[in-house]
Amino acid sequence: MTNAAIAEKPVSTLNPITVEVIGSAFASTVEEMGEALVRASYSTNIKERRDCSTALFDATGYMLCQAEHIPMHLGSFIGFIPYILDHVDAGSLAPGDVFVGNDAYEGGGTHLPDIVLAEPIFHEGKLTAWAINTAHHSDFADRGHAHIYQEGLRIPPVRLYRKGILQEDIQKLFLLNCQVPHERMSDLRAQMAANRLGVTRFKELCEKYSTDTVLAAGRELMDYAERKMRSGIASIPDGTYRFSDLFDAESLREQLEFSVTITVKGDEIHLDFVSPPQVRAGLNVVYTALLSTVYYAVKTVVDPTVLPNAGLARPIHVTAKKGTLLNCAHPAAVDGRIAACQRVVDLIHGALAEVVPDRVTAACNGSVAVASFSGTRPDGSLWVYLETIGGGFGARHNNDGLDGVHVHMTNTSNLPLESLETEYPLTLVAYELVDGSGGAGEFRGGMGLRRVYRAEADCRVSVGGSRFVSHPWGLKGGLSGACGSFTVIGAPDRLVNGAGDIHKGDVLEIITPGAGGYGAPRERAPASVAADIRDGRVPLDIAKSVYTV
Repeated sequence: MTNAAIAEKPVSTLNPITVEVIGSAFASTVEEMGEALVRASYSTNIKERRDCSTALFDATGYMLCQAEHIPMHLGSFIGFIPYILDHVDAGSLAPGDVFVGNDAYEGGGTHLPDIVLAEPIFHEGKLTAWAINTAHHSDFADRGHAHIYQEGLRIPPVRLYRKGILQEDIQKLFLLNCQVPHERMSDLRAQMAANRLGVTRFKELCEKYSTDTVLAAGRELMDYAERKMRSGIASIPDGTYRFSDLFDAESLREQLEFSVTITVKGDEIHLDFVSPPQVRAGLNVVYTALLSTVYYAVKTVVDPTVLPNAGLARPIHVTAKKGTLLNCAHPAAVDGRIAACQRVVDLIHGALAEVVPDRVTAACNGSVAVASFSGTRPDGSLWVYLETIGGGFGARHNNDGLDGVHVHMTNTSNLPLESLETEYPLTLVAYELVDGSGGAGEFRGGMGLRRVYRAEADCRVSVGGSRFVSHPWGLKGGLSGACGSFTVIGAPDRLVNGAGDIHKGDVLEIITPGAGGYGAPRERAPASVAADIRDGRVPLDIAKSVYTV
């Protein structure tokens, strides 16, 4: 849509203050839903690491608001409600219905551990909106990744509840395919509670302002997000910009080349991705996952303040050949899709650094280091522990990168060692920043992390990620960050393609990548100057303008 077309739209008759208040209510509702989910959940991956997201959608399947949790989870949302509306008779929907699903090819999911629950919201007998959330269930461990049928139970959107009544056969089918069913059941209940809170809050808005006003405000907020996004895109010089990068992973024999061609024309942007054919490994990306990654990355460059709703996507156009790694086709495996999605962000930032270098960072760690452990307790029950580990954040044009953080498409916390050692037969031997792993520059790239586990019982382990061979690149003369690595200390051949059995007493070391620096490195301060700085005779801010200190 052009600026002229936008100008032809009818001017909203709503009071702008009312629209703002309702928009803030949407935002506070989804954030409150997220807190309820975290506080009510059982598994460490949700209650401690906060690997979950919440949102509100309108009745037709467009997103009204997503909480600022995990950008990747947008990909699990944007196809879910449209699938229901396409496959379920709208007249059969009723208050108390709850749909559950996770499939990447039937229902808009991005990988099977992310279980989505959606509940229609009715007010005065009319379907007005949807409350939806997703949570990463730490299950389906020790699986193969040749194709999606090895990765876990596939669930298209189906009713888990009908008019408030649990469909016990559906729940039993799901739980029977889980390794830790009591965790799954408890986490599903937490997701139910989060959605019910969203239903209550939305209905309260409708009762206060009227359903028509709330829905009209939702449409106006989407239009506003579109206008903001178009304005931001228009601030980028017209042109075509290209960037390529290498992608490596534990399950690949060689590095693969990804590239993007970005065309900016007026207030619209088109991104065309080229990648190798989909692989026989869990690294492939379905189209909804690619879209969520692009929307996030473009928003960070164009205008981070754009409202997180469906309107921001209208001027963004994304193409990638079907059957390739960045737009895979059934039955490609997708469990580790986030590693490739992180590299997609790097591609977009790398391409746009040519024209808006002050709006992007040097390459971040470009990975999501995943450690998954599973085993059997003395009583015969199974346990599964999953963690994703942060790394370096890229240096900016005016500041150093952040150390040891999650970046871009993932936004989870670490698992505190107290929780880890209380709930699992593992001991955290070391947890520290990796000195020197951030690329040098006028501003230094962020440092990666070193996390070392000792097994207190025999178990199965799987480690995944990227940037084990390729380096996070620097910008404007900044140097590259360091690569990551993983090994069983003293037994480097124990893990094959990142997976294998480890025994009681074995020690697993995981080092995550650093990040690239920004600007050419300065001369290191001579010893005499360093002493003056240390003793306060030379102010630190002045010293930093001349030397690396």
